[in-house]
Amino acid sequence: MTTNTTTTDKNTDKVKDYLVGKLDEFFFDGLSDEYLQKAHIADFMHGVPIPLRKSDIVKVQEFSTVRIADAMAFVIGCDPDFRYARQYKQYINRFFPDQFPKLLVQQGAEKAQAEDYETACVYFRSALQIDPDFMDAQYCYARALHDAYEKGSGEEYVGTFKAASMRAFETLVGKWPEFDEGYYYLGYAYLNLGLYQKAELTFRRFLELTKKDAARTEVEGLCEKLMDPCRIEEGCNAIVSGRLESGIEILESYKDDDRFNQWWPLWYYLGAAYRALGLGPEALDCYRRVLQLSPSNSEAMKQMLEIYEADGLEAEAEKYRKKIAIVERNRELDREQKREEQGIKVN
Repeated sequence: MTTNTTTTDKNTDKVKDYLVGKLDEFFFDGLSDEYLQKAHIADFMHGVPIPLRKSDIVKVQEFSTVRIADAMAFVIGCDPDFRYARQYKQYINRFFPDQFPKLLVQQGAEKAQAEDYETACVYFRSALQIDPDFMDAQYCYARALHDAYEKGSGEEYVGTFKAASMRAFETLVGKWPEFDEGYYYLGYAYLNLGLYQKAELTFRRFLELTKKDAARTEVEGLCEKLMDPCRIEEGCNAIVSGRLESGIEILESYKDDDRFNQWWPLWYYLGAAYRALGLGPEALDCYRRVLQLSPSNSEAMKQMLEIYEADGLEAEAEKYRKKIAIVERNRELDREQKREEQGIKVN
């Protein structure tokens, strides 16, 4: 069993911000020297506080080893970077070297069944902290993240869990490339993020692996519908990579297509290509279309601001400076409100 690697990167683990508030359920106390010596754990647990659930204080006279281990696992599931995470994993592996991750996954599954997806995430994360190569924990964690954002609300919350779910499914298929359901959900993760080419390739891999007829029919239909979105994404990518004429040719063919001309990225990337070619008026028309479809799109506003500034149109430029400031301020207020709702402390 491996314990020196984790599936969370402290530079990208934004999910942690929504889970650490659950640590308020615990208080921390020390183990007696007598117990440390008797249990033969003084070498790594001396001076290390242990977590205990506040709700257990009036119900439990003695805290068993399994109850302490469960609390430790919960803490590192909330915060893999917790100061004593290494010692907690050592404690768990000393007394429960094999079966504990399975117990944690079982508890997580019960929470997921009750639609408490954030707590489910904690248990699955803790199982992965103890055994990063436990496929069931990786799959369940990715699914819980998926269910959390589907049930959740707020742009930042949904975006955080959606991105984390995608990364978790990527880890899943990377480690277990023959597991068909990983590709099924990863395909949908890419689809939900507008990564149509990745979605199509991932669904194709699912079709190579699965023997489930109903799922095959569903995914085959999706792949057929993805042909045009993949083509539009190809056009956007061409513009990003500097192949402006090629990108314009592709995207302009969809300008009058009612199935896709309500997608603001189509107009945004067309605007970027026109601007790069020095076609300011055409670019502005595209960015205005973006704002019709996505009124708070500050990136389109910033592009318009730069065009107006370059043309010396100060009145129009000032108008968009004010709009950008309002949008960014509203986003910050939304983030602060969400942090308060989640009990996240802001430094």
